[in-house]
Amino acid sequence: MSNEPEMSFEEAMEQLEQIVGQLEDGDVPLEKAIDLFQKGMKLSQLCSLKLEQVEQKIEMVVEEGAELKRRPFGASLDETGESLE
Repeated sequence: MSNEPEMSFEEAMEQLEQIVGQLEDGDVPLEKAIDLFQKGMKLSQLCSLKLEQVEQKIEMVVEEGAELKRRPFGASLDETGESLE
């Protein structure tokens, strides 16, 4: 993208909802509608990317939690994360 600071998922969704509302009203000149559509597509891609990143983080947390459950209480780990026992 550009040098603009990255917006949050919520900010992107809010802008996307505004764009969709403007386009649904139908009172937008064709050129502006095309510009709004392009901006909406970029916002949609940004939201999708952010959701994928969050999904990956959640999967990592779940995997770490499952690993902790499998390890006996008090078991030590070596530098690779393997149990020493």
